[in-house]
Amino acid sequence: MSSRRRAIVIILDSLGVGALPDAADYGDVGTNTLQHVAQAVGGLILPTLQSLGLGNITPTEGVLPIDHPLAACDKLVTFSQGKDTIAGHWELMGLVSHRAFPAYPQGFPPEVTDAFVRLTGYGWLGNYPASGTDIIAQLGAQHMATGKPIIYTSADSVFQVAAHTDIIPLDELYRICQITRDEILVGDHACARVIARPFTGSEQAGFVRTADRQDYALSPSAPTALNRLQDAGIPSLCIGKIADIFNGQGIDTCWPTKSNAEGMTHLDHALDTVVSGLIFANLVDFDMLWGHRRDPQGYAKGLEEFDHWLATFLPKLGDNDVLLITADHGCDPTHAGTDHTREYVPLLTYCNDPSFLGRYSESRLSAARNTKDKDLCKTAGKVTKNGHAHSLAKVATIIEEYLLQDAARD
Repeated sequence: MSSRRRAIVIILDSLGVGALPDAADYGDVGTNTLQHVAQAVGGLILPTLQSLGLGNITPTEGVLPIDHPLAACDKLVTFSQGKDTIAGHWELMGLVSHRAFPAYPQGFPPEVTDAFVRLTGYGWLGNYPASGTDIIAQLGAQHMATGKPIIYTSADSVFQVAAHTDIIPLDELYRICQITRDEILVGDHACARVIARPFTGSEQAGFVRTADRQDYALSPSAPTALNRLQDAGIPSLCIGKIADIFNGQGIDTCWPTKSNAEGMTHLDHALDTVVSGLIFANLVDFDMLWGHRRDPQGYAKGLEEFDHWLATFLPKLGDNDVLLITADHGCDPTHAGTDHTREYVPLLTYCNDPSFLGRYSESRLSAARNTKDKDLCKTAGKVTKNGHAHSLAKVATIIEEYLLQDAARD
């Protein structure tokens, strides 16, 4: 069974649009990634996103609200615990995480580090929360002298392993990370991701991370929209780090990327070659290069480059296509620290079928919002105050309705 329709989901990784009501629990009061990026550069120039209604979602300098946006506009709430990439993406595909993944603000405990030494055969340096670029600057020379990989974390549930490619080759670094994922970070220490962070350079010239990062995520704890589409015979193509985030579950084809530019090129190619099903892309530079590194100028330039590309992409969409542009969490580059921020995310839903689009211009409850789970309802009430808001899972609701409806007629 194969749908004749296409749903294209583009994640602008970390494009938050304002602090959630429970942001104080995460130290994120007052954050607003989009708004603060715009303020930092004296206003954004995003005519395409403005025409879709981005300015209707949150006040944004340079991006005006308009009376008749081309897209249905919404502001989505993260019902999952935490502000993690994994939790955000899983919820976008309909799976809400009831518990936050374990985090390690004091570094990893001895039972984790001792197992790392025993099972990988390596010692370690670091073991504290840090910016990836800062920690390789601090410990890179010592790493090269000792051969010990650098391990570190952040406010998110992540175990990162950094190594110079001349000291620990890529394949060996990947082996270390796979062991860490499969044999060490399990049970109570099952953190969301292990990330391989290779770098090059020297102490004199400076150390630089390469684009050969690799993520090792937990598998989703229950079926997601990706599984349900796959079960219905609807193919999915994932671009960027999506396959890593879902550990390949429910994904038919993946095209990895090393930059936003490569992701947008892949999206163009997908539109030319994929005749039906889901195209699901993550543009990671917003988060990796500009959010975590607290670079609002770079973030602004990246948004304007995306907007320029989007102007060429929209006219290629056909009558059987629906486009959703959203995010997974915030990462306000003007906020203290270097971590993600607990924010609302935007949703712009664009489709040439006005009858379908109209249904999503109105208030509409997602599958997750209709849950009877007491813990989840308690979380939902806290993050929405009055409870009248849509979960990130609204994205799953839309793509499943759009694609499965057509498949049911086959």
